[in-house]
Amino acid sequence: MRTRLLAATLTAFAAVSLAACSSSGPGPHPATAAAGSPTAPAAASAPAPGTASTPPTPESPSASAPDPAASPSTPAAPSAPAPDSPSAPAPDAGSPGAPAPAKPTPPSDAGLPGKPGTDLTGKLVAALDAIDPAIVGGKPDQAVDRARNQCQALFQFPKDKSKLVELANQRFTSPDHPQGFGPDTAAKINDALRTTLCPPPA
Repeated sequence: MRTRLLAATLTAFAAVSLAACSSSGPGPHPATAAAGSPTAPAAASAPAPGTASTPPTPESPSASAPDPAASPSTPAAPSAPAPDSPSAPAPDAGSPGAPAPAKPTPPSDAGLPGKPGTDLTGKLVAALDAIDPAIVGGKPDQAVDRARNQCQALFQFPKDKSKLVELANQRFTSPDHPQGFGPDTAAKINDALRTTLCPPPA
């Protein structure tokens, strides 16, 4: 009787010990945990039954491509103008090294008076006769032509007295004075022409 009671007690104790060990074990079997755990990888990747899998939508090209209108284009930098090449300054006419301006050549008839009228011709002949009647020698037209040419010389060489005397002595001649009337008479002829026919120098 005692032996049976002891055996039953040991059996009950062993059953309780087994139950306690099973409840305080390391956890469920890995297969069970994989099937029932919500955080398992298979559960996360597997789609729910009855739901169609939607493929991921690729990004729209317009979303990734830059909009040319939205981004302002950088304006091209204006090209800098080429510096002007320094031109050589024109020489000053007043500077010592500057060449003198060319004097315009006077016309061939510069200082040549027009053919005088009757009154002026009479004054010219009277002035020449007062010096020496042989200068005109009864030929007033010839005397006027010689006087006009001498007026041009007076205009071209207003300060060269010796040259003017020489020219007057060559122009005013007569049969008795083929080499002219001499320097003194030539100088008087020039004075008479200045006061009658020849215009004053400019």
